[in-house]
Amino acid sequence: MERAAIATWPGEAADHEPDVSAPISPRWLGTVAYRDAWDLQKRLAAARADGRIADQLLLLEHPAVVTLGRQAEHGHVLAAPATLEARGIEVVRVERGGEVTYHGPGQLVAYPIIRLADRALLLRPYVRALEAALSDTCAAFGVEAGRREGHPGCWADPDGPVPRKIGALGIRVERGVAYHGIALNVNVALGDFDLIDPCGVPGLVSASIASERGRADEPPATAAVAAAARVFAAALANALGRSPLAGSLPPDADPAEERAALERLLAAPAV
Repeated sequence: MERAAIATWPGEAADHEPDVSAPISPRWLGTVAYRDAWDLQKRLAAARADGRIADQLLLLEHPAVVTLGRQAEHGHVLAAPATLEARGIEVVRVERGGEVTYHGPGQLVAYPIIRLADRALLLRPYVRALEAALSDTCAAFGVEAGRREGHPGCWADPDGPVPRKIGALGIRVERGVAYHGIALNVNVALGDFDLIDPCGVPGLVSASIASERGRADEPPATAAVAAAARVFAAALANALGRSPLAGSLPPDADPAEERAALERLLAAPAV
């Protein structure tokens, strides 16, 4: 994996060597409203940039929501505003890269909060690590998927006549800390992707682990998302240099306790 020199910011000195084996704290949070998780990410990213906390990995699912990357075209939201309002689906523009994305029940969302220089990582190798973790998670559930050149994320049959998008990716880096992350379709309702041009590509075919296993009618289930979260956390830790995981994962993790622990972490005075 390509590595970067220690990165510094104006007025900031590099006070320690990178530690590629530093632990990552996974947090299974269950179902979390998008704006709540967005706010939590930004607070954690700021604390990570200040050196107050270690790297974190938020694992969760969202109620139905459509998000737009910072340069995404609103025209790729196909559903009429009245339709979205009737279904209680908000459209939110955020600071991540990437185009339009749908999140909903049955989809694993992972938000790593990673200070890249501390792991001697450049941006592109970090993206490749996320893509590798997506592919490895799919493989663990019996689905072959991988990278598609020029199209970030994870694809079933990426080089075939009809590539199918199974995992999306969009990140943001501020003060050297990467946040936002990935969305992996576990048993999400694929019909909901008709609300948008996924990733800004008209006609793109969306897939899920369930649909690729011949279970397209399987209803969304948080338990299935939790199972995928456990696998993804281990796969990402491995892709980032076999980093240890320091924390609880499903089925042992309690979302309420994990959220409370994060709030205590954020409230702790700087040392």
